[in-house]
Amino acid sequence: MPIHMRKTDRHHARAGLALVLLLLFGSGVAGAGERVKAWTPDGVSSPLFESHAAFDPRSGDFYFVRSSPAFTGWRILVSRCAGGHRSKPVPPAFAGDGVEADPWFTPDGSALYFISTRSTDGVRRKDLDIWRVERGADGQWGMPTRLPAPVNSTGQEWFPRLAPDGWLYFGSNRPGGYGKTDIWRAREHDGHWQVENAGAKINGPGDEYEPLPSPDGTWMLLESDDRYYRSTRAGDGWSEREALPAEINANGSEIGATFSPSGHTVLFARDTRSPLSGEFFIWRTGADEAWPPECAGPM
Repeated sequence: MPIHMRKTDRHHARAGLALVLLLLFGSGVAGAGERVKAWTPDGVSSPLFESHAAFDPRSGDFYFVRSSPAFTGWRILVSRCAGGHRSKPVPPAFAGDGVEADPWFTPDGSALYFISTRSTDGVRRKDLDIWRVERGADGQWGMPTRLPAPVNSTGQEWFPRLAPDGWLYFGSNRPGGYGKTDIWRAREHDGHWQVENAGAKINGPGDEYEPLPSPDGTWMLLESDDRYYRSTRAGDGWSEREALPAEINANGSEIGATFSPSGHTVLFARDTRSPLSGEFFIWRTGADEAWPPECAGPM
């Protein structure tokens, strides 16, 4: 998420895209509208804006971002299962003193990426940078590390997501892109980072913020300043992006998606224009599955 409010103009609704529905779900499968439903976990849903879900692969703890109804003042919180219910959300052990958001776990749960304006060397930062925190042998979080240049820049970085092939995708408004904000990718080799633009097939003249490669790496869910798009893998790059149907892009406020481990389900947030503000929604892209995980019975 950029430091200013993302998606300022959220009022543009889209018409349905039947062709995209066919591409996404195939023939003989119910429409997306029947496969998208609200998810309101007890102890988490509130009048504030909840978004950017991340489930700890090791413990099942639920990490997410909570902000004001106006989508400002982002903070990462964590809720645990206790007695069949989710606990009151609290800041994680690695929380810093700045704005923090966009948590994402590596598949084995050994590390977590996030963005932050936390102080470094006693200086409060104004730009959002990508950070990584790893677990120790005792399972506890260590000290977060800010990724070096050229991954981080003097501009804003957000939504770091690691693809199965080792590329770290993220959004940035650094110079050299195709628009105001682009999707970039980075890879480390022998202690050196290679950073490159993700290409014109997924970047346009506007703002692209959130790249989410699927768990198997075959396609990407891409969030821009006005809607979600889908792009499939094409060699070492990506195909021309296609807008998702209106059942997903209901009002332009959709944001902060995450895949289930199987890739058959997407969890994202949407401004419901109600007292609950931002709420989570489940989108079944494939076979039904028991995800997101629920708190059922004593833990």
